[in-house]
Amino acid sequence: MKTIKFLAIILASSLINGCAPLRVATTVNNGNIKEYKYVLISPTETLTSSTGSVYGGNYVAYGSTTTRSVNPGDIIAGILSKEGFIVLSELRPELVEETLIVNYGESGRRNRGLGYTIEVTIQFISAKSYTLICSSTAEGQGETEADDIRQAITRSLSAILEK
Repeated sequence: MKTIKFLAIILASSLINGCAPLRVATTVNNGNIKEYKYVLISPTETLTSSTGSVYGGNYVAYGSTTTRSVNPGDIIAGILSKEGFIVLSELRPELVEETLIVNYGESGRRNRGLGYTIEVTIQFISAKSYTLICSSTAEGQGETEADDIRQAITRSLSAILEK
């Protein structure tokens, strides 16, 4: 009987941990990005990730895989373009007063239930003074790492753009 109770407690705690919500996105605001018109996004590399499963019997195996790719810079550019920012391919001296440099980085991972989350941090830096205007950190969890990153970027930028 004690063994069953112990197993029930272990199972319940792992289910609660696995269903825990993602952490709330955190922001640092030293200014308002809405005062800027242009963004220069630091180059990022494409990440490709896959997930799959195999099942079957003694003589036959079946399987499927899902492959997804994401380029964080493209996701950031799309969201910021939709918000009215103009994405520059290079820093132009005549626009430096109205330009933000956008940096992206993965800042952590956290085990969560049967999977893990990926945390990203996005910074907005003044192109004129090289001071931090604002930054945001958020995590995401999806079917693949590409999904994790896409969700984390979306949550991070939403936290900044809502203010």
